[in-house]
Amino acid sequence: MTSLPPQPLSPLDGRYRAAVTGLGEYLSEAGLNQARVHVEVEWLIYLTEHSLLGGTPLSADETATLRTWAANFGQAEIDQLAETERTTQHDVKAVEYLVRGKLDEMDLGRLAELTHVCCTSEDINNLSYALTVKHAVEQVWRPKFDAVIAEIARQAEEYRELPMMSRTHGQPATPTTLGKELAVFVHRLERQLHQIDDVEYLGKFSGATGTFAAHLAADPDTDWAAVSQEFVEGLGLDWNPLTTQIESHDWQAELYARIAHANRILHNLATDIWSYISIGYFRQIPVAGATGSSTMPHKVNPIRFENAEANLELSNAILDSLAATLVTSRWQRDLTDSSAQRNIGVGFGHSVLALDNILKGLGQIDAAPEVLAADLDANWEVLGEAIQTVIRAEVTAGRSTISDPYAALKELTRGRRIGQADLIEFVEGLEIGEAAKQRLLALTPATYTGSAADLLDYLQR
Repeated sequence: MTSLPPQPLSPLDGRYRAAVTGLGEYLSEAGLNQARVHVEVEWLIYLTEHSLLGGTPLSADETATLRTWAANFGQAEIDQLAETERTTQHDVKAVEYLVRGKLDEMDLGRLAELTHVCCTSEDINNLSYALTVKHAVEQVWRPKFDAVIAEIARQAEEYRELPMMSRTHGQPATPTTLGKELAVFVHRLERQLHQIDDVEYLGKFSGATGTFAAHLAADPDTDWAAVSQEFVEGLGLDWNPLTTQIESHDWQAELYARIAHANRILHNLATDIWSYISIGYFRQIPVAGATGSSTMPHKVNPIRFENAEANLELSNAILDSLAATLVTSRWQRDLTDSSAQRNIGVGFGHSVLALDNILKGLGQIDAAPEVLAADLDANWEVLGEAIQTVIRAEVTAGRSTISDPYAALKELTRGRRIGQADLIEFVEGLEIGEAAKQRLLALTPATYTGSAADLLDYLQR
């Protein structure tokens, strides 16, 4: 067997790359290094602007040049960092040398010693991870999630009044509407979205063990805690004042747990839609040129929802692991988080891929009203709930003396199919008030949906 040229090991970087490529801007090694360069440059500029530790202000052009260089971080910098790290065997030190080299190129060598000054590697790393994760959520994951919610909400409104047989424990139950059942998922997902939006992206910037010791040794007259807070918040993050060498990662655990919860709701959506397709409630719209089966040409398979299930499970395997492990660090520092955090992009990648598949899958289905109607018409026994409830109310109001109405309906309906004629005969023989009797006689499985359609109004509050 001949050797293959180098190949991507993960399908996220191979088969599915196009669906998740936006995450690479932030959650790849290059994205992390760009964020590190950004933090190092901003710290250098902050020190010079505030004349701290001997720094003198840069000119407006020098500041702009440094920021533009950091923002345009590209292949040349990626290659240079890789070459430097082969010698340093330390990723953040390589970034420091890269920034120093840029200062020399700009004839700003006098400021070289301000690069990475008073910083432990984790000061740079924790801020960089917070920035990259924040941007990945806001710029890539969130728009996909929003699009899925919007499409479910659109279909919920479209099918607001379309009656549908419910199934509890897989058995025919009180009818609902297809729109209301979809609206349940919209409501659940929007609740999770609010909680995800409330997550703080915390950052620390306080030295080797979170004490500002080196800072105060170099300049005891500066309020370094205030400096740290201003710098971290200036990056668009929330400041964490009490840490060890590392930021404690609690915010990451909270975020990943909430993303994982959202994934689980989406998984429930995918399995429900798959099941509705299997019983004909939804028709799949054939995609031109697509093949459902290599041997059965008639098939249109619900592969988008199956793909989503698998990727949501893979996403949660990573996110659950991160949420469980990142909150523990031995004493003031260990490096287990370093390896773990490099897989953040994998967790988000599988979630984004699932969202992409769900969105495409939702765009390839249509409700089948005739199937829904036929199922309802075949299950008149579901009106047993309405009849026995009305009888109870009539007994309470003194308009009936029927004893144990539940038992009477159980004997009539349990474990057997009955039709409209059977129920009409049963209702006409009931000892109840005439108004109640007429309400029951007018009822059909398709009209026994309560306020299901009106409940969608709560999505707009």
